[in-house]
Amino acid sequence: MKTQKRDAEASKRAIITHAIALFSEKGYASASMDELAKRCGLNKAMVFYYFKNKKGLYEAVMQEVLDQIQEAVMEENKTHTRPKDELAGFIRTYAKFACEHPYLPALLLKELSDSGAVVPDMLFGSMRKLFALFSDILKRGEEQGCFEDAVPMILYFMVLGTLNLMVTTKPLRLKAAQLDDIALDTCAECDIDEIADYIVEKMMYMLKEKNR
Repeated sequence: MKTQKRDAEASKRAIITHAIALFSEKGYASASMDELAKRCGLNKAMVFYYFKNKKGLYEAVMQEVLDQIQEAVMEENKTHTRPKDELAGFIRTYAKFACEHPYLPALLLKELSDSGAVVPDMLFGSMRKLFALFSDILKRGEEQGCFEDAVPMILYFMVLGTLNLMVTTKPLRLKAAQLDDIALDTCAECDIDEIADYIVEKMMYMLKEKNR
């Protein structure tokens, strides 16, 4: 029985792992369950045994992605006591995670561009938790007098939107940098730490951080 349970858990984990990559590459509509089954080394009936349908699998994938980043941010926040350090930690942790797991920005951008049409309730609930962490940091910063004029939702999408786009557009920016017709600084050679540090610096300036 224990062996069967381990096998079932391994199969579900394999399905989720390959589904994350497939949905990231092709989006929800174009992802084929036949291709997913082939990547997993399972038959399609087994995929649907664990996940009733394509929508159910996609919900599981999005939940997994958002839970992972939320856990990473929460663990980082435990190491800080000052709001400005928590905010910097939030930005750098998200940036590092997005760079190491490029399916995250790819999936979020695909889903948000469609206004969460596939899994609106789950997506809203999970993203709300991450936004709540961000918003709480800003609120504590205002209460302690080190942040001013914080509008959490705008700043949240400024941070996540910038990082998501910088990760997903890197191949395009590298290609643009190689063209000779127009001189463009596409930040093609910037690594994710440089990008995160730049965002932190500008965010602190916008919030009128007072070095407390």
